[in-house]
Parts: sequence; structure tokens; C-alpha cells
Amino acid sequence: MGYVVREEWHKHYADGKNFRQLGEAERALLAEHTPVPDGGGRALDVGCGTGGLAVHLSCLGYLVDAVDFADSAIERARTEHADVEGVRWLRLDIEREDLVELHQDGYDLITLRLAYPFLRDRSRALHSLGGRLRPGGALVVITPTAEHTPKERRDIALDEGEISLLTAGWRQAELLEADGLAVLVLRGPRNVGTTAVEKRPPTARP
Repeated sequence: MGYVVREEWHKHYADGKNFRQLGEAERALLAEHTPVPDGGGRALDVGCGTGGLAVHLSCLGYLVDAVDFADSAIERARTEHADVEGVRWLRLDIEREDLVELHQDGYDLITLRLAYPFLRDRSRALHSLGGRLRPGGALVVITPTAEHTPKERRDIALDEGEISLLTAGWRQAELLEADGLAVLVLRGPRNVGTTAVEKRPPTARP
């Protein structure tokens, strides 16, 4: 199944498609709640697509590793943002491949924008990513919610129960809102084996 899904995403981006662009409300919340640490910071953008969020984070002052498992997404990102400095584009499946290319000293910020519902094993992936946060770092999940998503697209959205389970594994969790998207700012992973409700990952971006 994983290979088929990757091929579908490769075609999605190869056909010139995108997904919801980064909004001003999201930009404002990121600037307010995840400012670059004094002396500079490093960010990891998971499921970066064609790179809009990664570029924004670099503009804030982060050095960014932007990863996506679709070859065409990374190819487009490199082409469309060829003049952007401070972003390293990596074709990588964080759930199935060796993560040796990621920085071993960790990240101050890890983002999953419109990517969390598509993870095959959400709990394991979040646990793994949480272990890569530096002290004081934050993991930010930006995702559609069932409340603001049409019924026919609910498979890409999280309901209140799923959000509660997601945040339970963290010592500090802020639930914010940006134009109908939930913005979850998570700090201090508890590492107690909290399990999020697993749905079969959808194959289409919101």
C-alpha cells in the first residue's frame, strides 16, 4: 500500500497540483508561539509538499530541513524556491526509511501541516518526532477539524476525541485556530505510549 500511495502523491504534484496555501492567520500564530530561539534555530517540516511553510520558516530565521516522500514534490520545491537560502530539501519517508539524513542534534521546531491525517501510524510517528525535539522545542500540528470540514471529506479531518488523544501525550498542549484549521502547539513529549485513534490514511490532500 505504501508504494501505491507514494506513486499517487508523486502524480498529484507532477500534475501541478498543490494544497491549501499557508494563510496569514497561520503565519501570525507561528511567529507568536514558535519564535526563533536566540542565536538561531533549526526546524523540520514534515510533509512539506512544494515548500510554502518551509520557506516561511526560513524567512522567520530558522534553518529548515523540509521533507516529503513524493519525488515530484521535492523536485518542484527545489525548482520553485531555487533562490531561497536556509532550506534543505529531502526526499524522505519518515515512517519507513532511515532518518540518518536528519540532524542528529535535534530541532527547535517540527511542523506537520495538513500531513498528520495521512500518517500510517500516527502515534509511532509523533513519538519518534517528539524524541527529536531540543529542550524547549515545539511540535506543531496544523490540521483540518471535523467541525469545519464537509462530510464527504471527513477522512482528512480530526474530531474532538482524536485531538484529545493526540494532545494527551504532551506535558503542554495549546489548541489554537486559524481559518478553520486546528493549530496544535505541543511541548514536552510524555513518552507514555498514548495511542491516537488510527484511521486508514486518505490519499488526497485537503
